[in-house]
Formats: sequence, C-alpha cells, structure tokens
Amino acid sequence: MENRQQVKLFQAMEKPDFYPHPVNRIEQRETHISKVFLTGDYVYKIKKPLDLEFLDFTTLEKRRYYCHQEVILNHRLTHNVYLGVVAITVKDGEYHLGRPGDPVEYAVKMRQLPEGRSMLNLLKRKKISRNDIRDLTLILSEFYRRSPSSEQIHSSGAWKTIQANCEENFRQTTAFAGEILDERMFQIVQSATRAFLRRRKELFDQRIERGKIRDCHGDLRTGHIYFTDDGIQIIDCIEFNERFRYHDIASDLAFLAMDLDCEGFFKIGNYLLNDYAKQTEDQDVFILIDFYKCYRAVVRCKVDCIRLLEGNLDEQNRTKLIEEAGKYLGLAYEYAVRFTRPTLWVVCGMPASGKSTISKALSRVFGIKTFHSDVIRKELFGMKPEDPLDVPFEDGIYSKGASGLTYGKLLLSAQEEIETGNSVILDATFGNAHHRNEALRMARDLDANIVFVECRLKENLLKERLSHRKTKFSVSDARLHHFEYFKQRFEPLNEIGEAMHIRVNTETPLEECMEKILAKGTIEAFAP
Repeated sequence: MENRQQVKLFQAMEKPDFYPHPVNRIEQRETHISKVFLTGDYVYKIKKPLDLEFLDFTTLEKRRYYCHQEVILNHRLTHNVYLGVVAITVKDGEYHLGRPGDPVEYAVKMRQLPEGRSMLNLLKRKKISRNDIRDLTLILSEFYRRSPSSEQIHSSGAWKTIQANCEENFRQTTAFAGEILDERMFQIVQSATRAFLRRRKELFDQRIERGKIRDCHGDLRTGHIYFTDDGIQIIDCIEFNERFRYHDIASDLAFLAMDLDCEGFFKIGNYLLNDYAKQTEDQDVFILIDFYKCYRAVVRCKVDCIRLLEGNLDEQNRTKLIEEAGKYLGLAYEYAVRFTRPTLWVVCGMPASGKSTISKALSRVFGIKTFHSDVIRKELFGMKPEDPLDVPFEDGIYSKGASGLTYGKLLLSAQEEIETGNSVILDATFGNAHHRNEALRMARDLDANIVFVECRLKENLLKERLSHRKTKFSVSDARLHHFEYFKQRFEPLNEIGEAMHIRVNTETPLEECMEKILAKGTIEAFAP
C-alpha cells in the first residue's frame, strides 16, 4: 500500500463505525514507523510502507510478516495483550476490518492497557515502589536467562557489529549536526564512542564468552512497561530487525536506564542496575552502562530526526521533536564525558584492611594499572618490594619526610597515567588529610573523576591479619606492634564528599564489596 492509500485507510480508521465493536472515542499515536489507533478496549497498529535501511516494510507481504513477528515475540513478556493480526480489506471502495476479501493492509490487534498504569505515568505520580523495581528486575533477569543464545546471536554482540551499529547511527544523524543538533556535542559523542570501542575490545569479546549476548527486548522504555492487575506487562519489543534485538543484556537495560534518566528518575535507574547485578552477579554492567546509555540516547535522537524528515508535522510538533532530539544528544554527551574521563581510584584504609585485594580486583575489572605505596616506597630507597624491614613507627624509610616523598611519587605516577587518558588505582593508607587533599587537587586539575574506596575491618580482625604477617609474606612492613600508632594517626575521611566516598567492610565476600564499589563508583558518584 502506497503512502497516499494508507492516508485514506487512516481516515477510515478515525471513524468509530470502522470497527466491529463499540467505540466511543479514538486516540491516535504516531511513530516514525507506525500508526496506532486506540479505541478503548483494543489497539490497532499499522506499519508504514518504509525502507529505512535498518527496516523494510515496503511490501504488503513484508508488513504482514512483521505483524506476525510482533505478536509472537511480544508474547515473551506479556500475557493476554497481543491478540493477533487482523487483515484489512476493501469492498465497494470502503475499508473493512477483519472481513472476507483480499487484504490491502494488516494490523496488529492488542488489548488496550490503561495508560495510568504505565511505568512512566506511575513514576510521575510517585506510585512506583522499591519492591516494584525488584519485581521488574526479577522478570527481566529471568527473561534474559531463558532467552536464546546461539552463534548467530553471539555474532550480533561481536565488536565489529557494535562498531557498525554505532557508525550507522552517526551516519544517519550526521546531516542534522549543525542544523538542529549541536555539532560540537555530536562530534564529541562520536569521538568518545570510537575511543571506548578501541580501548575495550577485549571486554566486548568477553561478554560473548560469558553468555551475555541474548535475544533481548530491544526497545525497553518506561512507556512500554505496565504494572497492571494481571502483573507486569512489557510491550513493543523490536520485531523488524534481529540485529537490534540480538545484543548485550547491558545494552537492553541501558535503554531503560537512559529513559529513566531522561525523565528525571536517575535513582530508579540505579535501583534497577543494582538489583540486576545482585540477581545475576554481572558486574560488567557497571563498566558498560554509560557507553550503552550513550548509544541508546543517540538511537532516540536519530529516531526523532527521521520523524522530522517525514514531514506532515505542524509547527508545535516539529518544535517538540527538535527539542527532544537535542535533549537526547545532550544526554549522550553527558554519558560520553563520563565514560571518557579517567577516574582516579584511591583505595585507602588501615594496614591489613584489604586494600591490595580490592585494588587487584578493580585492576582486573577495568584493565588499569595499580600503584602501591609499599612498592614505590621501597623502590625510592633502593630496595626490592620483597625486602623485609622492621623499623619503629615513622622511622627510616617510614619517616614523615620519606612518606611525603612516597606520596608525591605515587601521585606523580597516577598523573602520568591519567594524562594518557587512562584511569588508575592508588593503593595506600592515605590516613593523612593532607595527602588526600593533594589527590583531590590533582584530580581537579586534570579534570579526572576521583573515588575514595575506604576499606574497613573490625579492630580484632585487623590485629589478627597483622599478626599473620609474622609467617606470611607481605610487601607491607606494617606489623602488629605498629597498630596503635596507625590507629592514633589515622585521620577520618571527613573532608571527602559522600558522592566520592565508598566504605566497604572487607570482612564480607569480595564479590559483595566489588558490587558496592562498582555500583556507587560508576553510576552514582558521577550522576548528572
């Protein structure tokens, strides 16, 4: 059906007598690829005869096929919502819904869900509870666990495919840069995306190995999630292109998290991601989330631009779309700055509090360097890290002057790493506020993020660990007889803002510590 013929059909569908059931009021919704008619009890969705490179609805047969695909795929996360595909026929010049005859168009028929029960509507009315988010995350986690994972699906999560998807977005949006989109922001988003892809290729490969590429939803947004009396219903998954549905679970969740950010519900997005990580032990999601949020924001920006190209918009709707496209680009820019800007991770705390264990885990997760004060101190004074040394507190290479030199070298090493664009970890006591302030100043001067991870442990356990160093090798020379001195001299981290201060009890399992660090240190500390 050509566009002009579809226009006639849409005019017919605006009339209540077109439908074989009572209709009191008809509402219409339009996207860049479909037209939707809401009749009260039922919804009818028509696909536009478009070829947009990433989809092809140009023939009646293709539209029929994708209507059926939409029904089949959306059964995965809904029940009693997608009722089937209905043929539209013509007789004596009039269109009819579901009557005998040769079909000229097809519509997806759905049960109309109450708009007041959409996630977005409920959020705006403060009707979404913490338990609701847990329930939603449980449903999504189970959905991803059950979703198919095959070689074909894995290929969609390959680094080359992700790179191609990003480049396609940029190519289809670039004509609007400098016209309705901020060209500088657009260029920065492009550069940051390409740089992240270059740096983290190994991580994308690991996601395939870990089984995190699945047949997902593809268009997970607050407007597509309903909390109904029949349970949570998640509608409108991507049916027209498997490439947009076969992707990393982190990318699927990022769409919803980005949408929540866009609507001003940043904390809800944090709850979602934290709950998912707890339920699945998928800590990589915190490393990838800003990259995929950026990707998703660009997708939404592109969709608005495509809609603007279609025309047939009054000035009010055109202005609204231009503003929305700019808002999505602005979000993409914020995410790009966050995942591009290096982070200085300061892992601090009393001796034997678990700093080295945490530092090692952070280094493994992010693939970045760690500089240890114990190693640097000995190297400065011509010693090997394994050389044991038992001296009184604040004597010899542990004097105040020697410590000043050690922390100076520690910060200089971090500075050199940050200036190359890399994040870095510092493993040291940092019990002196002056040294912490120097780290804060350096991060500020270098325009780097900074996070203090304070390792804490009960006093009896600290003493027990220090006591074990009599027989167990440790690069650190801190021993049990030094404990009281360290305790007296350790200055609380009162000058560190809560947003950049993470306290972890290292008596708990390492996985729990890392979950807390990654959750707060990657998605909360640098929230917009």
